[in-house]
Amino acid sequence: MTTALTRRPSARRTWGRVALYAALVALALVIVLPLLWMLITSFKTDADAIRSPFSLPDPFSIEAYQSLLGSGEQPIFLWLWNSFAAATLQTVLILVTASMGAYALARLEFAGKRIIFGVIIATLLVPPVVFLIPNYLIVQNLGWLDTIWAITVPGAAGAFGIFFLRQFFVGLPPEIEEAARIDGAGDIRIFVQVVLPLARPALATLAVLSFLGNWNDFLWPVYVLLSPENLTLQPGLSQLQGAYSTHFAIVMAGAVIASVPVLILFAIAQRQIVESVAGSAVKG
Repeated sequence: MTTALTRRPSARRTWGRVALYAALVALALVIVLPLLWMLITSFKTDADAIRSPFSLPDPFSIEAYQSLLGSGEQPIFLWLWNSFAAATLQTVLILVTASMGAYALARLEFAGKRIIFGVIIATLLVPPVVFLIPNYLIVQNLGWLDTIWAITVPGAAGAFGIFFLRQFFVGLPPEIEEAARIDGAGDIRIFVQVVLPLARPALATLAVLSFLGNWNDFLWPVYVLLSPENLTLQPGLSQLQGAYSTHFAIVMAGAVIASVPVLILFAIAQRQIVESVAGSAVKG
C-alpha cells in the first residue's frame, strides 16, 4: 500500500513534466516556425515563393540577397547604419535618464515623490499614438525633422525604464549604501560606483528592450524622416513592397538582414537578461 501511494505522486510528477515539456515545445514551434519560413523564403526565386510558399527552395537561390545588397536602388547598408546609430543613441539616453530618475524615486525623499511616480505610471496606460502629433510639433519647432535627433530624443525618457529600474533599486539592500555613506561617499558617488554596478543585469535588460524598441519602430520614423538616405531600416524595407507587386523573396531577405543584429545582441546580453529575471523572481 505504501508503495502504491509513493508511486502515484511520482507518476503525477512525470506526467506533469511531460505536459510541461510538450507545452514548451509547442510554444517554441510557434515562435520558430515563422522565422524558419522567413529564412527559407529568402532563398527562393519570386516565382517559387508565390507558387509554393510552404515548401523548400526549388531551386535554391541567393538572387534576393544579390538584388538587395548588390543594387544601388536600396541603400540597405546605410539604413542599417542609421538604425544602429539611432537605436544605440536612444538606448544610452534611456539608461542615463531612467537610472537617475529611478534612483531618485527609490531612495531619495522629497515632496511629491509619490505623486510624481503615480503620474509616470499613469503615462504607461496612454496609447503611444496619442503622443504622435505633440511630439511631431515639438520636433518640427526644434528643427529636428529628418535628423537622428527626431527618432532618439522624444523616446529618451520613457516611463517603463523608470518603473523597471525603480523596482530593482527598491530591492537592493540599503545597508550597502549606508556602509558607503559611512565611508564618506556622497549620493552621486554611491549611485555611480555602488548602485549602478549592482544593477548591471537590470541595465542590460533595459538596454536590450530599448534597443529593440527603437530598432523595430516603424510609424514614428515614417513621419519624421523625409529623405531616403536618412531612413532607418524598418521604413526603408517597406519600400521593397511595391504598389502593384511584391517581391516576397526580397522582402524576406530584408527581414533576415534586419533580424541578424537583434539576434547577435540577444546572444551577447542573454546572461545578463537571465540574471535580471531570476533576481526579480527571487525578490518577488
